Amino acid sequence: RVSVDPTDVAGLERQQEAKREEDRQHRQRLAADWVWLMGQKRGRRLVWRLLSLTGMFRTSFTGSNSQTFFNEGQRNIGLWITALLTEHCPEDYAKMTLEQREYHK
Repeated sequence: RVSVDPTDVAGLERQQEAKREEDRQHRQRLAADWVWLMGQKRGRRLVWRLLSLTGMFRTSFTGSNSQTFFNEGQRNIGLWITALLTEHCPEDYAKMTLEQREYHK
């Protein structure tokens, strides 16, 4: 990372703009990766299994604070993944849910 003189307002603005652009590109790559993964049946099975492991589909309360807190942390990751999926590939998320329903009949 290049150091910028704190009194160089234009330099600081360029640095901030470069960081915003880097963040935007990162978000685009992340979205494209999820769309790619969810576009394949094997990817949807993998994501369903991952969501299941995070405790998304069960209660996190155990009666023990430390275990409940741990479970909530795992569940939070599942919520983050679900938010990404519903934002970037909602049709594939719905398809994944239907495929799992059919599989478990």
